[in-house]
Amino acid sequence: MNRTDRLLAILLELQRQRNVRACDLADLFETSQRTIYRDMQALSEAGVPVVAVPGKGYALVDGYFLPPVAFSADEAASLLLGSRYVAKQFDEEYSRLAMTASAKIEAVLPESVRKQTDRLCAGIALFESQPDLRPDERETEEKIKQLRRSILEEKRIAFTYSARYRQLARDEDVNTQREVDPYGLVHTNGAWYLVGWCHLRGDRRHFRLERIQSLTRLSQSFVRPDDFSLQQERKEPPIEVQLLFGAHLEAWVKEERSFFTVLEERREEGFYVKLRVRHEAEVLPWLLRWGGGVRVLAPEELRQRVLAEAQAIISANTPI
Repeated sequence: MNRTDRLLAILLELQRQRNVRACDLADLFETSQRTIYRDMQALSEAGVPVVAVPGKGYALVDGYFLPPVAFSADEAASLLLGSRYVAKQFDEEYSRLAMTASAKIEAVLPESVRKQTDRLCAGIALFESQPDLRPDERETEEKIKQLRRSILEEKRIAFTYSARYRQLARDEDVNTQREVDPYGLVHTNGAWYLVGWCHLRGDRRHFRLERIQSLTRLSQSFVRPDDFSLQQERKEPPIEVQLLFGAHLEAWVKEERSFFTVLEERREEGFYVKLRVRHEAEVLPWLLRWGGGVRVLAPEELRQRVLAEAQAIISANTPI
């Protein structure tokens, strides 16, 4: 962190807390107390009304640096919780930026609003599923860093991709070499996806990061379409999947619902669920976990695939 950034960060820290000790600032910014003393002198010379309170540390004169934006406690809590989620779920760089954003938000809150916000945030906890990153999660983090740079600089990438739906369909070409113009990243249901133009398929595609291997950045540049949006609808019509679960499974299906779910209804004959998928095999692993508790109403091709998979399971587990 350069000195200018540190001075601004110190100012924000003084605004966020009533009194701050030089030793705490030195620990926070990983520098010496002598450097902090010099920074405080620089702030004073720049016209910032910093006062030293014996035994308590540094503080700003009341009324200085009034916030240009007024947040309600609920608004501030929403922003802070969002920043904390990003800090826990995203890569190291975005975690650092999220914590910096949190500090800036807290810095502009009046004391009364800050206390209400603290109470609201104290009632909600965000826990990490794994305190330490698994090897595959570390790989995903590295991929995100590479992809973010390629997206920003609009550089084409190349990688080997394993399409799981092809594996389930027992196709031979499971692994394919791709060249892609990366448009954006999407995080959903605990997984990261790359959205971009696939030159092999000649169309826009979604790639799950765990299935991307040997990622490299190419020299070719591209221009992302002006009308591109991560929220836009796909061009090809999705496949509609209709399922009927036993009524006793309703609560469990809702708790572990598929990412592709678009409709759920409680009916006399059971619990009805409608999905929209790109490929039938995408939903196959989720279907198989329910065993005989689910019946495929449509499409017929998926029903036949479930039957074939069930027969394969029986064959694989039949004693020789």
